[in-house]
Amino acid sequence: MEQHIKVPLCKEDATNLQVGDYVYLTGTIYTARDAAHKRMYEALERKENLPLEMSNNIIYYMGPSPAREGRPIGSAGPTTASRMDKYAPALLDLGLIGMIGKGKRSNAVKEAIVRNSAVYFAAVGGAGALLSRSIKQSTVIAYDDLGTEAIRKLEVEDFPVIVVIDSKGHDLYETAIEEYCREE
Repeated sequence: MEQHIKVPLCKEDATNLQVGDYVYLTGTIYTARDAAHKRMYEALERKENLPLEMSNNIIYYMGPSPAREGRPIGSAGPTTASRMDKYAPALLDLGLIGMIGKGKRSNAVKEAIVRNSAVYFAAVGGAGALLSRSIKQSTVIAYDDLGTEAIRKLEVEDFPVIVVIDSKGHDLYETAIEEYCREE
């Protein structure tokens, strides 16, 4: 099914999404990769505030290339999500409702997705230039010293993603393999 959704994402919209849905996000999402996740995790361990509110927000695992003249951002393709698996459950428990990346997630992340009625989206790897067209504004909000791994606030319009793990724990990577094997 195809859905157009405003973000930040409300819990009701997240729970209505099903594995395999094509979704177009419009509104505000944030970027963070390995180094930013490590810093946020360490801040939580020290009982410090995070640089962004997790509740109902989506984090895109992406580090952009430099913006060309007249563009808010350069190529903006997803990075491998499993590198954030160590940190994701804690952020989901704080209210993070969605993540965008590529690749499989650990069982601990899947459990946290279900526990928090969240969702994991995939963006198409290798299509960073195309994905950047949906990004209308990019502003560094934290950890500027990390360069491309700084946390950015993105304003997106019809940003294309696919539901890979839904709030009930259904996993497209698993169901697609089962479906493929049935057809063979």
